[in-house]
Amino acid sequence: MVIILVVVVSLAFALLYWMWHYYRVEVLRVSTTTSLYATGLLDMLSDKFSEKYPNIRVEFIAVGSGAALRLAEKGDVDMILVHAPNLEVEYIDKGVIVDGKIFAYNTFVIVGPSDDPAGISGKDPIIAMTCIYDACERGEAVFVSRGDESGTHQRELLLWSLAGLDPQDKEWYVETGTGMSETLLYANERNAYTLSDIGTYLKLKSEGRLAYLTCLVDQGRELMNIYSVYIVNYKKYTGVRKDIAEKFMEFLLSDEGQELIGNYGKEEYGQPLFYPAKGEEDELRECWEWFAEA
Repeated sequence: MVIILVVVVSLAFALLYWMWHYYRVEVLRVSTTTSLYATGLLDMLSDKFSEKYPNIRVEFIAVGSGAALRLAEKGDVDMILVHAPNLEVEYIDKGVIVDGKIFAYNTFVIVGPSDDPAGISGKDPIIAMTCIYDACERGEAVFVSRGDESGTHQRELLLWSLAGLDPQDKEWYVETGTGMSETLLYANERNAYTLSDIGTYLKLKSEGRLAYLTCLVDQGRELMNIYSVYIVNYKKYTGVRKDIAEKFMEFLLSDEGQELIGNYGKEEYGQPLFYPAKGEEDELRECWEWFAEA
């Protein structure tokens, strides 16, 4: 009887341990740029990921790329999704983030009033920024900046720099300090120019919330928008969930994940909001390095 009791108890504990291990939910903390989250892409990807790994719950913290990287530096997240090469390289050099991979891309766009007082429609991005600056100086236009150290803000600053211009402290240069959606809505209210990722712009435009803004410039290498995924340095920060972070990264880079990214938005917006990196890694890496050094 004693032997039988010991066996039964042992089996019961083994079963309880198995059930606890199987049903235990593990949380993956991911800081991400707002454009990936606001467009709904990440919710769709995490839902598909959860079908494969039902015991992993992905929690996103949607902020600008600068803030996302600072969260990584504090060890508050396990991985990050960002699009600011010049900032990324700083945190790579500091040993904050590792194992980086490019997983998607799209473009930035310069949007503005339908009547386009600066006359930038179809122009080269750098020439367009010069025209906007001149129109604003003449009192004919306003420019709205995110002003939040996000990837979009960093690209805007690069465009001004490449044009040899500095709009800081100008009355017509308005910094919102907010995310992309809020900045676009404010620019729409002011009938102003701004820089946006194309995904967020198309989403809000399709919802009828940007009645006074139109896409004016969407071509040029300077507008290439590259998204990368990194794991927070698990050798430097204790508590980083390297194992489940690697699973989510593998999913993003898998054929399934890349196909999901490439198809997202086609039906609703008439075009994909993002393009998969698969097959274009070398060209994207070269472009990423150019932005990192610019």
